[in-house]
Amino acid sequence: MAVTNSLGSFPVALIIFAGIAIFLVLRLRSILGRRVGFEKPPLPQSGFGTAPILEGRALPAQPGRAVPDPRSALGSRLMQIVNRDAQFDPPKFLTQAEANFRLIVTSFAAGDRRSLKPLLTPSVYDAFEAAIAARETAGEKHRSDIKAIISATIEESELVGDQAAIVVKFISDQINLTLDNAGNPVTGTDAVTELVDLWTFERNVKDRDPTWRLAATRTG
Repeated sequence: MAVTNSLGSFPVALIIFAGIAIFLVLRLRSILGRRVGFEKPPLPQSGFGTAPILEGRALPAQPGRAVPDPRSALGSRLMQIVNRDAQFDPPKFLTQAEANFRLIVTSFAAGDRRSLKPLLTPSVYDAFEAAIAARETAGEKHRSDIKAIISATIEESELVGDQAAIVVKFISDQINLTLDNAGNPVTGTDAVTELVDLWTFERNVKDRDPTWRLAATRTG
């Protein structure tokens, strides 16, 4: 007697293939449904005139410029700011923080109060201004040359109410030298020195001004 591979009127092979197809569809949906990188939730559809929402991608990491994995504890805290601030993007923030680091260091050395003020919180600006004034009174000049920024990494993040704070660790090669009015060294050296700085940047997430201002500094 011939053996038939069927259950009732349905071939066994067809049932097996159908099961495999269902498994592959569910597997594909689970992969495509994941959010990768620091992405904002998709905006609700307005019903007309809406462009397709494309899933974002994590930007490729640059040497010494990587942002925390969003699945980590620190990345999760950064995501709280991402979800509250439409202008916040961690890789772009890090690029701007590095640019501000260069500008603040060189502006402080030059005594450029006008460039410093919009980049600092009021209390930090007062401290910087007092140091510049004391230097001017003593007839001293300060020289700061950033030869290279080896790395700039996000070390901590916090969101309290509408106030966000992010700590960035900068490792840089610099020349820092203070000269008296006769041009003689007072402090520092003209040799290139590797420095580690931890700078805290703050911003109110409801503020229209996108500037993250320096709120605290310390050496690493």
